[in-house]
Amino acid sequence: MFENKDTSKTPIAQLGEFGLIDHLTKNFEISSKTTVKGIGDDAAVLAPEKGKQLVVTTDMLVEGVHFDLSYMPLKHLGYKAVMVNLSDVYAMNATAQQITVSVAVSNRFPVEAMEELYSGIQTAAALYKVDVVGGDTTSSTSGLVISITAIGTATPEKIAYRSGAKENDLLVVTGDLGAAYLGLQVLEREKQVYKVNPNSQPDLEKYTYLIERQLKPEARKDIGGLLAELEVQPTSMIDISDGLSSEIIHICKSSAV
Repeated sequence: MFENKDTSKTPIAQLGEFGLIDHLTKNFEISSKTTVKGIGDDAAVLAPEKGKQLVVTTDMLVEGVHFDLSYMPLKHLGYKAVMVNLSDVYAMNATAQQITVSVAVSNRFPVEAMEELYSGIQTAAALYKVDVVGGDTTSSTSGLVISITAIGTATPEKIAYRSGAKENDLLVVTGDLGAAYLGLQVLEREKQVYKVNPNSQPDLEKYTYLIERQLKPEARKDIGGLLAELEVQPTSMIDISDGLSSEIIHICKSSAV
């Protein structure tokens, strides 16, 4: 689907690694006061506010394992890759400040495809007010791999670990669970229909919400602010993108309850 057979497309080799990085990141702007130096040097330089600790998380998305490009637009993929990481920062009751982005890509992807991917990353970064401060690009013999590291800050007393839960604590979830999974089932079903009949035109209007939850999820940045407004300090928090039951088990094991 993404093989670069169109001569109007630009091969990545034409720009080279450093040229590609410059091209893809030229429009990224710095907005956080904790970012001293972003892209353009050997390493980023960060200056956390006095009294705050760093919260760091990394997630990797692999083509064929975590996403299917037959129905996942590259712009949505870039956006989702950022959300996956920001969600982990917010699940620590911290504020996301910066991200780094590393991509391994095969020569079947033209520069224009990478522009779409980074457009989604830039949109997410701007919307959630995080700075893209570095990363890497390299070649891949097959498929696309995206690895993003998110960096956040929080005061020590605000950080919520998995290990703080106590007996008789109230268990609360945000949002509705299962919509993203159902969206995936719809997309997989339509993929199989397309294989049988490439001329079929799926009617997905009634599944819009479910599909959006799968292709373009949102990290719950608002929850930290809501907790602060209500003057509630959670004893424990965890991201539940891997499923409610498994995450409850993680909290119980970490908290010995």
